[in-house]
Amino acid sequence: MSEPVFFPPEASLSLGDVAHLAGVALPADAPELQLRAVASLEEAGPSDLAYMDNPRYVEALRLTRAGACLVSKRFAQAVPPGTYAFIVPAPYRAYANVLAHLHPSAMRPRSVFRSAGVTPGSFVHPTARLEPEVVIDPGAVVGPGAEIGRGSVIGAAAVIGAGSRIGRDCSIGPGASVLHALVGNRVIIHAGARIGQDGFGFSFSEGRHRKVPQVGRVIIQDDVEIGANTTVDRGATRDTIIGEGTKIDNLVQIAHNVVIGRHCIIVAQTGISGSARLDDYVVLGGQVGVVGHVRIGEGTQIAASSNVVADVPAGVRWGGSPAKPVRDWFREVHTLKRLASRPASTKEGDNDDAA
Repeated sequence: MSEPVFFPPEASLSLGDVAHLAGVALPADAPELQLRAVASLEEAGPSDLAYMDNPRYVEALRLTRAGACLVSKRFAQAVPPGTYAFIVPAPYRAYANVLAHLHPSAMRPRSVFRSAGVTPGSFVHPTARLEPEVVIDPGAVVGPGAEIGRGSVIGAAAVIGAGSRIGRDCSIGPGASVLHALVGNRVIIHAGARIGQDGFGFSFSEGRHRKVPQVGRVIIQDDVEIGANTTVDRGATRDTIIGEGTKIDNLVQIAHNVVIGRHCIIVAQTGISGSARLDDYVVLGGQVGVVGHVRIGEGTQIAASSNVVADVPAGVRWGGSPAKPVRDWFREVHTLKRLASRPASTKEGDNDDAA
């Protein structure tokens, strides 16, 4: 049985092509070299392009057999003689541009059935509106009054709820559900994500938890990406909002009425409680917990496994549980470490060998 290649390169690259994609000039005396693929420093061969911008991999850079390498100026001296060095300010960003050129099919999920149009075995309500070039995979359900924009792909067994709106050039992954939601353009929602289900709202009285109806929506703006098995609850009486350009990892929980600003990063296993607000450019590390009704200011970064229990000002780095300025957190950790490393004092009369 042959080994499959899921994302074969769709082009080859000259050094001039790489220079153009990296935004640098190619010297006139550059060698003639055709690059067919990208690879890690350790695995790259003479027709591969690699990148490097981390001091941990200096030795791998010295030993690489790559035909060319995107590298920052501080590591350029470690590039071996047989490898052409592209010295660029941001190697990873340049590498991303090259990957997008070589592997456009990996930029967003496509039809798992490799189909076009509405496939047999899908269920599209007669009142749903589909613009041209929409793809609906087998088993997908599109409810009454739903609208889907040009070039969008609805994956196998995905569900688009009644009245929901999906913009243009979106990808809704297999098994995902989008209910009570308005989704912008170029949005990616990966497999198994759940968008627009009930928020967690109950009122306790007379010894019982009584359900509070959740009648808001989810608003997802342009260029958002939401990872596999992430959940975004619809609002209670107002909308849950995900701002333009925000990227959300797998296995994240976003509760009702949460407002997330533009271009935020939210890493896996984070939980954001109801009515919390994140301003633009906030970064939450993995497993961060955010309590309800707090606000995290613009550009703030919260370290992984932290718990945010109060408002956080803009432009700061906080961590710990409860979260606090990083310097204060580190000082507490070091103080506890010093205390724990002290030998236990022996009180007079506590010696087991005493007569």
